[in-house]
Amino acid sequence: MLMNEYIFTTERLGFRNWKESDIEKMAEINANEVVMEFFPSTQTLEQTKAFIDRMQQLYERTGFCYFAVDTLVDNRFIGFIGLAEQNFEADFTPCIDIGWRLHPNAWNKGYATEGAKACLEYAFTTLKLDKVCAMAPVVNLKSIEVMKKNGMHYVANFIHPVLENDERLKECVLYEINQSIFYGN
Repeated sequence: MLMNEYIFTTERLGFRNWKESDIEKMAEINANEVVMEFFPSTQTLEQTKAFIDRMQQLYERTGFCYFAVDTLVDNRFIGFIGLAEQNFEADFTPCIDIGWRLHPNAWNKGYATEGAKACLEYAFTTLKLDKVCAMAPVVNLKSIEVMKKNGMHYVANFIHPVLENDERLKECVLYEINQSIFYGN
């Protein structure tokens, strides 16, 4: 992929809108039980297609989405890192959420932290957002660590309405960051 096809890059990662060739690769990630440990279930190919379609539409409408991410050294698709609208019923929604889901071969390399930082910079610099939220089940310690490494601060625990029937996942944490905190003002 040419560098100019990326919306933005970091030293190691390229962020872009989704394309047809990503569907099967993302479906493989979504079908992995280890990747989906902190979700109610794995996802099918059809669910993945619907997700990618929603992300493409969100990008066209807003200029952001959970971006498809490639490693620049070899142009290998590794999953997504990005921003999305959250509208489920809660006292802090609607909000813009940052999230990530990577192939296990991309874990423990700092990609989620590096990518989340770049997405926050994009959110505050390019999109001019005031605040970005992040949420995860309290048992998802790795994602919570990524939030902390990017300067996000804990706001509250809450019962996620989509997960309220899942005893293990229903209690979630909400973290957030605003532009002045991100830039140290």
